[in-house]
Amino acid sequence: MLTQLHQSWSLILGVSSGFGRATAREVARHGGHVIGVHFDAAQGADEARKLADELRDTGVQAHFFNQNAASGATRAEVVSRTAELTGGAGVRLVLHSLAFGSLLPLIPSPQESETITPRQMAMTVDVMAHSLVYWAQDLHAARLLPRGAKIFSMTSAGSTQALGSYGAVSAAKCALEAHTRQLAVELAPQGVAVNALRAGTTLTPALARIPGSAVYAEACRARNPHRRLTEPEDVAEFIALLTLTDSSWLTGNVIGVDGGELISA
Repeated sequence: MLTQLHQSWSLILGVSSGFGRATAREVARHGGHVIGVHFDAAQGADEARKLADELRDTGVQAHFFNQNAASGATRAEVVSRTAELTGGAGVRLVLHSLAFGSLLPLIPSPQESETITPRQMAMTVDVMAHSLVYWAQDLHAARLLPRGAKIFSMTSAGSTQALGSYGAVSAAKCALEAHTRQLAVELAPQGVAVNALRAGTTLTPALARIPGSAVYAEACRARNPHRRLTEPEDVAEFIALLTLTDSSWLTGNVIGVDGGELISA
């Protein structure tokens, strides 16, 4: 058991699927409590309720908010409830895993005549990048980021690659990495580490929405020296391991958690 997670609190943005869900399960496995934010309707909301019940069955507390994590009103409510739930002690772990954006090309083509609008571009970057800053600001202002806390953002190889219909998300990932570096520097005096995790290609609902993702995933599977794709659990385990120390010396990085996918020919 990772004692740094036992009886601690984690805030997971995007808790209902993919990396968020796997991390919530990993935190609970080590006896940690989970505050989660997700934005789902119908079946997705039902799955989130089942996840919360699953976590509670392990003996930990789980408090989920089915609200837009990019909304200022949601942020204010969740930060206030976090202060109450943790008794003002704050959170050990913050995971920013929001994958909501427009997947449209910048320039029309024979395959796709519709292109991204300024509003869609702004929304994509705001949700997937700028919201990290706003959450960090509000948690810090509420004194809910104690020394030793860890903040993780989720980036991708798309921050340095051009993929079909991925332009707005690619821009968001670039901004997210820049925000991660800046927050790392500004939060260092408080002993809070901030890092971006570049997960390998993972079969998540977010990936499935990208045109041509199935072909791309198979190419990544063949290239990975492990001969498989990254699983959300691979990333969740790594996140838990990085909570083993109170040190903030590992900070401001983009850390590849991909089994060697990106470095393999």
